Amino acid sequence: MSIESYDAVDCAGQSATGGRFTRREALALGLCLCCFPRTGFGTQFGGLKELGNGVFIREAPHEEISPANKGGIANVGFIVGRDSVLVTDPGGSLADAEWLKARIRERTSKPVRHVVLTHVHPDHCFGAAAFVEEQPQFVGHHALKAALDARGSYYRQRLAEVIGAENVGDIIYPTREVDDVAEIDLGDRRLQITAHPTAHTDCDLSMLDLSSGLLFPADLLFVDRLPSLDGSLSGWLAEAERLRGVGAVRAVPGHGPAIVDFEAAMDRQIGYLTALHEETRKAIKEGLSIDEASRTIAAGEGGGWALFSDYHARNVIQAYKELEWE
Repeated sequence: MSIESYDAVDCAGQSATGGRFTRREALALGLCLCCFPRTGFGTQFGGLKELGNGVFIREAPHEEISPANKGGIANVGFIVGRDSVLVTDPGGSLADAEWLKARIRERTSKPVRHVVLTHVHPDHCFGAAAFVEEQPQFVGHHALKAALDARGSYYRQRLAEVIGAENVGDIIYPTREVDDVAEIDLGDRRLQITAHPTAHTDCDLSMLDLSSGLLFPADLLFVDRLPSLDGSLSGWLAEAERLRGVGAVRAVPGHGPAIVDFEAAMDRQIGYLTALHEETRKAIKEGLSIDEASRTIAAGEGGGWALFSDYHARNVIQAYKELEWE
């Protein structure tokens, strides 16, 4: 994605040199997609929740990346099996992941043999460097390396300006790429990893715990926070239906509560994405300009979605650019 692709959005805020990204800088980075709400600062990293059956999740607050939280603003966690530990995702920075690794070691001495990188956004994958010494498989979508090549250095530079270079960590590429579906065995439990076509991004993974039926859709599912489009709207709707076909009852979303009723949460997200899709197609057919469309399409869909006023117009612009070529 190019910086120029976000020029239609007028975003103002504090300078990155003052410890925060401006809204325009966030848009240019792609970080606005899931990383920069306006709700201020909070305590570093948040707490860890035990969901049962060896699953632990850090339910992240809706905050901007800041020196206080060190990029710890996404739901991340780990699964403890009989023989080993799997991490998903490793978090938003080296410092965030060091916190997560310490929580793992408080609970088990088993080796971390798998670190799942669900997509390119730094709040999910920039903590991977903290686990290099454990020599795990870093599991990623087959398109993740290209996405990191395109964006990673720029992400890292900007994050360093906010949280300090010593806290950011190196960019880590997947050592095991998933083209379609893969399985991971932790000894007494198997996890199914699915590489999705372009949806939220062009490198989304989801994970299903086959022993419990718990689904980890990562940022293919946002709860209470407006879904952010960085890939294909039509593709995301298609992959949402595919995920519903899995039959999962509970899920761990990329942002929101640590665990949710999957059908209800996905139904709500699909409702928003469907309205965005239908009204954008209608606006294009009626000849609305992209600027006018960004102010009017699905304007009534904001009820209950955090950060709607911040990110909805950007979603409309992304949808318009995609659908005008149908």
